[in-house]
Amino acid sequence: MSSSAASRPVPRPGVMAIEAYVPGKSGAPGAAKVFKLSSNETPLGASPAAIKAYADIASKLELYPEGTSAALREAIGKLYGLDPARLICGSGSDELLSLLTNAYIGPGDEGIFTEHGFLVYRIAILAAGGTPVVVKEQNLQTDVDAILKAVTPKTKIVYLANPNNPTGTYIPFDEVKRLHAGLPKNVLLILDAAYAEYVRRNDYESGLELVASNENVVMTRTFSKIYGLAALRIGWLYGPEHLVDALNRIRGPFNVSAAAIAAGAAAIEDQAHVQMALEHNDRWLPWLTAEIEKLGLTVTPSVGNFMLIHFPTTRGRTADEADAFLVSKGLVLRKVGAYGLPNALRLTIGTEEANRLLVSTLAAFMGGKAGS
Repeated sequence: MSSSAASRPVPRPGVMAIEAYVPGKSGAPGAAKVFKLSSNETPLGASPAAIKAYADIASKLELYPEGTSAALREAIGKLYGLDPARLICGSGSDELLSLLTNAYIGPGDEGIFTEHGFLVYRIAILAAGGTPVVVKEQNLQTDVDAILKAVTPKTKIVYLANPNNPTGTYIPFDEVKRLHAGLPKNVLLILDAAYAEYVRRNDYESGLELVASNENVVMTRTFSKIYGLAALRIGWLYGPEHLVDALNRIRGPFNVSAAAIAAGAAAIEDQAHVQMALEHNDRWLPWLTAEIEKLGLTVTPSVGNFMLIHFPTTRGRTADEADAFLVSKGLVLRKVGAYGLPNALRLTIGTEEANRLLVSTLAAFMGGKAGS
């Protein structure tokens, strides 16, 4: 029998062009204590109410989850004043982004995202048989004009991470509206608002308003960040009725576990815990930014629970060398070369202990003094 590729199943074009997503490191071999600051997880953990709701499911593991995530959708709808019928929950926002892409992009179609946008966009487009179109940013910020210029008759989706990961930058809601106004009505605008809860800017809006009044806008959100439920993989989207109907036709019938539904609903109702996480971020994001800049490093202004630290290309001071030094001390950050940022590391806001250790360790690496 021939050993050629034709003698076995072959993935469709585009699949083998995908560079598999590689999560941030979790460990630091040899370190007495490890501080994982690579995945934008909250240092406060999940709400006690969510943990209890999760534990309560343990005696019911033989039962399938409720197939529409009704309790979770109702909790989300109550918090934001949304119609639960226009909400879909998924296994993280990643699943929802993939569902959206598979529903609206096929061979010959194009999806647009910015050069430092979330890696999942490219993966989802290629997996659907489409063509990724990457547009340049301006000073690590989304360039609305560049996106609009890239739109062609083949464009089916524009992906906008706002705030963006890994840069931490955002564009004001007026710019989001300008982007939407410039798109053809048959192009879907996906507003990926995974970090919306952290933003403290008066000119920011996650997209709820735009979705409510338009037929070609959808917003995705996650429970993996401020809610501290990354292990349960919970995401949700708010969209027009026709889009929700389409996705429900291809969504798996039990795509969210019973434990995730229960914990997510409990987490939504515990807004006091969310406020604690926000206040922690409000304290340490500016402190870390200022202390790291004192060391002579550049920090991209961030509105999320993380920041992008830029390192020199000078031997002995590079991002790769800084990463190795930090890991040796138990501090695990995220290398972002895959995002086109080889000279930077992404730092998640951690506990007070982790934050202070990070600054003193960076000071040692740079040959400076630790912050106060």
